[in-house]
Amino acid sequence: MWRSSARAACVVCQHLANGTYGVRGKSPLQKLHLVSRSIHHSRHPLSRFQRLPLRISVQPFSALNHLPLRSSKLLLVKHGSQPHRTFWLARVASRLLKLRYLVLGSAVGGGYTAKKTYDQWKEMVPDLTEYKWIIPDFIWELDEYVDFEKLTKALPDSEDLAKLLPDFDKIGESLRSLSGFLIPGSPGDTAFRATEQGSEAEKQYKKGLLGELILLQQQIQQHEEEEARRATDQLGPGSSQQKRKVSDKEKVDQLQEELLRTQLKYQRMLERLEKENKELRKIVLQKDDKGIHQRKLKKSLIDMYSEVLDTLSDYDASYNTHDHLPRVVVVGDQSAGKTSVLEMIAQARIFPRGSGEMMTRSPVKVTLSEGPHHVAMFKDSSREFDLTKEEDLAALRNEIEIRMRKSVSDGCTVSTETISLSVKGPGLQRMVLVDLPGVISTVTSGMAPDTKETIFSISKAYMQNPNAIILCIQDGSVDAERSIVTDLVSQMDPQGKRTIFVLTKVDLAEKNVASPSRIQQIIEGKLFPMKALGYFAVVTGKGNSCESIESIKEYEEEFFQNSKLLKNCMLKAHQVTTRNLSLAVSDCFWKMVRESVEQQADAFKATRFNLETEWKNNYPRLRELDRNELFEKAKNEILDEVISLSQVTPKHWEEILQKTLWDRVSTHVIENIYLPAAQTTNSGTFNTTVDIKLKQWTDKQLPNKAVEVAWETLQEEFARFMTEEKGKEHDDIFDKLKQAVKDESIKRHKWNERAEDSLRVIQHNALEDRSISDKQQWDAAIQFMEETLHSRLKDTESVIEDMVGPDWKKRWLYWVGRTKEQTIRNETKNELEKMIKCNEEHPAYLANDEVTTVRKNLEARGVAVDPCLIKDTWHQVYRRHFLKKALGHCNLCRRGFYYYQRHFVDSELECNDVVLFWRIQRMLGITANTLRQQLTNTEVRRLEKNVKEVLEDFAEDCEKKMKLLTGKRVQLAEDLKKVREIQEKLEVFIEALHQEEK
Repeated sequence: MWRSSARAACVVCQHLANGTYGVRGKSPLQKLHLVSRSIHHSRHPLSRFQRLPLRISVQPFSALNHLPLRSSKLLLVKHGSQPHRTFWLARVASRLLKLRYLVLGSAVGGGYTAKKTYDQWKEMVPDLTEYKWIIPDFIWELDEYVDFEKLTKALPDSEDLAKLLPDFDKIGESLRSLSGFLIPGSPGDTAFRATEQGSEAEKQYKKGLLGELILLQQQIQQHEEEEARRATDQLGPGSSQQKRKVSDKEKVDQLQEELLRTQLKYQRMLERLEKENKELRKIVLQKDDKGIHQRKLKKSLIDMYSEVLDTLSDYDASYNTHDHLPRVVVVGDQSAGKTSVLEMIAQARIFPRGSGEMMTRSPVKVTLSEGPHHVAMFKDSSREFDLTKEEDLAALRNEIEIRMRKSVSDGCTVSTETISLSVKGPGLQRMVLVDLPGVISTVTSGMAPDTKETIFSISKAYMQNPNAIILCIQDGSVDAERSIVTDLVSQMDPQGKRTIFVLTKVDLAEKNVASPSRIQQIIEGKLFPMKALGYFAVVTGKGNSCESIESIKEYEEEFFQNSKLLKNCMLKAHQVTTRNLSLAVSDCFWKMVRESVEQQADAFKATRFNLETEWKNNYPRLRELDRNELFEKAKNEILDEVISLSQVTPKHWEEILQKTLWDRVSTHVIENIYLPAAQTTNSGTFNTTVDIKLKQWTDKQLPNKAVEVAWETLQEEFARFMTEEKGKEHDDIFDKLKQAVKDESIKRHKWNERAEDSLRVIQHNALEDRSISDKQQWDAAIQFMEETLHSRLKDTESVIEDMVGPDWKKRWLYWVGRTKEQTIRNETKNELEKMIKCNEEHPAYLANDEVTTVRKNLEARGVAVDPCLIKDTWHQVYRRHFLKKALGHCNLCRRGFYYYQRHFVDSELECNDVVLFWRIQRMLGITANTLRQQLTNTEVRRLEKNVKEVLEDFAEDCEKKMKLLTGKRVQLAEDLKKVREIQEKLEVFIEALHQEEK
């Protein structure tokens, strides 16, 4: 029976030893960690330390954290001879059976422990089977493209990690003084804790890194207390205790240095792994796979959020819906290092730099996102700047400086216009930052007087957003009492719930500050009156603008590695370097976004409802057309009206041109051609004078006058079509725009210069022709002459009436009288008429003796008159006499066409004036026809082209459209469009945010 039981126990032990509880292989002892080997070897120096359980809410997991093994009680075996030698075979058998029982029990216990450990590990790993679709197919094939064996070999083995651990014997002697440095939640821990609200996976990762050190610290602390009690019992009072205190102090200093070196080594290892991870992510993003190609077409989450902010920046908050979406506002005193901190976060020297000079003249919104290539791009441009090339960096800095100077109006130093820039690159933290102009205390020469107040108002406008994260930058190399921005930040955020304090130039501060504890007071928030969510200390270079980001990072790491601020525990490791700062700011930014974005979307939804209700009540029958849509509608109407110019009939063009041209030149023809020629005594002299006058007129004035008339006629017709109301379809909201387009188009239009030369030849040939072919043309010329003379006679009589006053009928009927001057002119007119009656063939000019005779005759009747008044009155009296005489002669020439054909031979009748008017009439008709052809074939098309160019220019000029398209209806439609756009973008962003969280 005993043999069968023993055989069964062996089978069970062998079965358990083969790992039936899920353990697939055995780990050789040589590959275990140093701490793990100390547990296996009972004689290891560290085996006497008992591992304490880690008191955290989540089970940590790291390479240094193994489950504690249960100690088993060893069976004490007494050696020696037995008094009774009988039944020795039975006793040996019972001993062997007991040994087998022990082996069996140990195997069962070990298997149970292994299964429990496996189950715990399995529970810690989340179930990702439901989210397998999120990961593209190429991820499962990464082993084909990435050599993981080579990557595994590059990682340090357990022996190298063991060498990184400090000497635990030295740690155990003086670890009490460092408990506040290692244990979270100590009174001196003022570090930034915004990241504790992050994801659960990040919590486990961060706790796991320090879990082993905390556990070892607790074990060593217990051991140190035991050693201290033993030392107290063994050592007596006296100098030996003092020597031991001195040695303990030296060991504490050595321990601090070793711990600092250990932390920095771990930090470098993490950075190296992150760099390799960044390269791997870059390879993945650059992979030309179908899934990735489709994903590239989608906008990233941070890009969608940035577009929402850009749309909100143009929104006029006239309906009490303000922009309360989070962004990181970077504020600080001038030359405090704001731009340098932002460049370190963006990992590129993208901003213009100057020594002591104000370089940031307007707010710059920088959107950081992750991408395969390190590039930058402006919101309103398609050009990409490669941030890995120095030429593109210089071009980007120059472009930012040019945009800043353009945004600043005349007489100002800073501008409120925001410059939007997006930066993408591998490993960048996703967030939106706004770099503001530095706060100044004094306005220097060359600045606008209101520069200081303008900078304060810009900073307050961004910081008063209750969800804005304030990144307060303080120069550590200057006295804290000279800080201006801290008071401003404390006013905007008194509780410090959204403020992050950053101390720059810590390397200079450590050299210049006499008391290092002053820096500690700044970081702990005890020196400034302001409160903050977290405190950080960074180094952004040596002050050389040519330094690269990599060299600045190396200098920053080297400085903090050797800095006394860390060695003396004045700063915590997670409070230093811009890398830790960017991680903390990004976590706080996204936490604020998740908390506020839905509330902002609800506010705009309510605003949209109010605007739609207002539109329905005021404009129930009109579509909601914004300014751009209204401009397009007006543009189509204007182009239709321009096209309608080509539909004007040729007869209408020629009638308008002929009438307008004669109105313009008739005075010159009557006064300078017809009247002087009519003073001649015979027909030959009349024709010679007329030919000379017409030739001079044609060469100098007539073509230019004709072109002016044609251009004015085109303008009048264009204006008539533009301003003509179209009944119910007419919309007066376009009147200002149409008038501006008309004026600008006419201003740009220029008539063809060669038109005058060709027109001069045509007019000259038309005036040289004197042959009237038929009676119809003769009658038309007489009619044209009569109409012209009647019109001139009517105008002349009107002028004379104004000169002499009303006649006796009007004076009796309307009870009006003459003035003294009118009475004198009336007497003068009567005297001159007597002179004309005596000599009806009197010439057009009065001789001096005739003027004297008229004056003396008037003086004899008691009327004093000036000679100039006599000549002026004579001009109008003789004109009336001449026109009446010409009309009488025109009536006699109605039947003179027969004599004209015979060249007035054997006839006293001479109708040369009729021939003159026929020549003028024919010239007007030919000129009108020529101008009409030029208008319809050339100038109307050129005008249409000018109108299109003007409309295109206006379409690109937003200020012009805002000036020309105004009114409550336009503004309401604009607000409604923007609110809808903002709400839609917010809803899309919220949906994408929820998908990312899932």
